[in-house]
Amino acid sequence: MNRAGGAAADEWRRTSSRSFVVGAILSLRNGGFPALAALVGTGAWKQGWAIVVPTLLAIGALTALFSYLAWRNFRYRLGDGDIRIERGLLNRTARSVPYERIQDVSLEQSLVPRLFGLFDVKFETGAGGKDEAHIRYVSAAEADALREAVRARRDGETAAAGETPAEPASRTLFAMDLKRLATFGVFEFSLVVFAVLAGAAQQFDFLLPFDLWNYREWIGLVAGPGHWLQDLGVAAQVIGALLALAALAIVGLVTGLTRTVLRDYGFTLDETAKGLRRRRGLLTRSDVVMPIHRVQALKVGTGIVRRRFGWHALSAVSLAQDAKAGNLVIAPFARLDELAPVVAATGFHLPAASIAWRRPSPRHRFDRALLGVIPLALAGFAASLLGSSLDAPRGTLPALAVGLLALAVLLVVRARFLWRHDRHAIDASQLFARRGWLAPRLDIASRVKLQSVEIAQGPLARRRGYADVHFGVAGGALRLRGVPLDEARAIRAAVLDSIAAVDFSSLPG
Repeated sequence: MNRAGGAAADEWRRTSSRSFVVGAILSLRNGGFPALAALVGTGAWKQGWAIVVPTLLAIGALTALFSYLAWRNFRYRLGDGDIRIERGLLNRTARSVPYERIQDVSLEQSLVPRLFGLFDVKFETGAGGKDEAHIRYVSAAEADALREAVRARRDGETAAAGETPAEPASRTLFAMDLKRLATFGVFEFSLVVFAVLAGAAQQFDFLLPFDLWNYREWIGLVAGPGHWLQDLGVAAQVIGALLALAALAIVGLVTGLTRTVLRDYGFTLDETAKGLRRRRGLLTRSDVVMPIHRVQALKVGTGIVRRRFGWHALSAVSLAQDAKAGNLVIAPFARLDELAPVVAATGFHLPAASIAWRRPSPRHRFDRALLGVIPLALAGFAASLLGSSLDAPRGTLPALAVGLLALAVLLVVRARFLWRHDRHAIDASQLFARRGWLAPRLDIASRVKLQSVEIAQGPLARRRGYADVHFGVAGGALRLRGVPLDEARAIRAAVLDSIAAVDFSSLPG
């Protein structure tokens, strides 16, 4: 097969001949497992291998046949102005994706294609992930050549005929070894698996030999005949609760470690001539290159616990994404000093120590707290009227009033703390927005790359003299809340002046 970079523009190609084998194996999840479940559920498996084996062989043969037909009827070609993909036997579909619409090309390897050395080539068009174009599956050399050829034609360059692109010179900006990965997994504590197992046990508890939710049966399993723990009375229940909490902790740690290792194993971020190249994954290996000029904003985040240990995550907002697709994580678990060179490589910079941070308007803080307290006061008043009409027991109304008052105080304290930790700043080239108390987040946006600036005021904000400032960012949203109106107008004017001073026709991509 000819390399994508050097093939003629009108030459139709098929994917690797091994791809139909991969497709057949992956299709067994949709046909083989349900058929096996049907055999078990209907009791047909009890008739012996004479029923089971032919059934499974027939399903495998049909799956392989359909996969082969899908492979034979899938083809693509690189045209002068677009890439064209055709598929289907009975219902034939043809899709044309113009090169200028392709924002990036990424390579991905899930477990089964990886065993065969094949890649899934994805063309990101900013359609939200559901309507992206794919070419499944091609060899590593073909995938690299296809990616470089599409990028060259998109950028108006001439691809070298008949040559596989050489590996671009690069330097590693960030990487995670096994020790860092294990530490990251501990902070990714999750009870998702436990929730799934608990739900399954609730639905299929009739298949278990004992009542899963009866602590006495667990005591019997642990203590054996005689149930010596039963004599401890309440202490036995306490011990059982502690054991349950310990089991939850173990499940959460194991789940977090497993998810982290599967997702971020071998995480490497390199700076290349084409942009930032991120590779990660154990079972599913992804290889994404994001051009530097497409980075619109950065997000620095942390967690409630990991913040105390100095760990942060860095994500980039790119033109190749939208709000549903999320952000590209380029450093998931790093110290701030490790993030500095990565941020610099994107053309951004962290806020200087001398930068002038500003808080939202105190009126905004007061109004938010007041709007939270008023519903509680109304609820307390309604409850008192209802309690008087229903002759509520003595002491009920005072207790309800105290509870509502305590909740109102908590809302006021929360609004105060959030106001103290919500800050924003602007320098000659960037805009900074910092939000959050327990898990703070810092958004960094380029003044030049912002798409729009909007000042929004509700009836109360207009009367009180503050506004929200909304900035248009592809792949996300950036907003400053409760900014004094004069300051909001100054920020808008500064950003618009920065945008107007740039000749966007001379910028790449």
